[in-house]
Amino acid sequence: MRVRAIALILFALLLLVGPSFSVSAQQPTPSSQPLTELPEKDLNTELKSARGLPFKLSDYSGRVLVINLWATWCGPCLMEVPTLVKLQSDLWSQGVRVVGLSTENPTDSRREVQQFIRVHRIQYKIGWASQDVATTLMQGRDAVPQTYVISGSGRIVRRFVGFNPTVSPGLVREAVAEAQKENVPSP
Repeated sequence: MRVRAIALILFALLLLVGPSFSVSAQQPTPSSQPLTELPEKDLNTELKSARGLPFKLSDYSGRVLVINLWATWCGPCLMEVPTLVKLQSDLWSQGVRVVGLSTENPTDSRREVQQFIRVHRIQYKIGWASQDVATTLMQGRDAVPQTYVISGSGRIVRRFVGFNPTVSPGLVREAVAEAQKENVPSP
């Protein structure tokens, strides 16, 4: 309860900052995509998991993957979590996987991240982005949240920077549907 109160206070402060904080109120848009797929080195980097064994993004090869860069202190990230929880729940049986990568230091944020997972009943994989993976994915934009939708063939279908509760869920689902179509074997 205390974490939720702090998160709400932070969100209220973000709203007070208004237009100077771009991810709080603006519609997220797909960014320019200099990356068309994730580099092999980033796919095979061992990442720390909040629940135990390390993992790699390459573990999800052949699946539609939604990668979400986030932080426990981020108000828009907090608003986005229910959308990602529902997306994973709705599309798990179709092979879609959501992976949340915290941009925080894993040593310093371990307790906060684990508590965040419990409080928000997150069932998808949560871990920490290594410095190299975060640098590649963020492409010079250090704002969070950032969400990538990647097809089973490894193509980056769409990248979103920011979150708007009115439009983001639909846009992410559209991108996932596009990625799923790409995975359908041709007759």
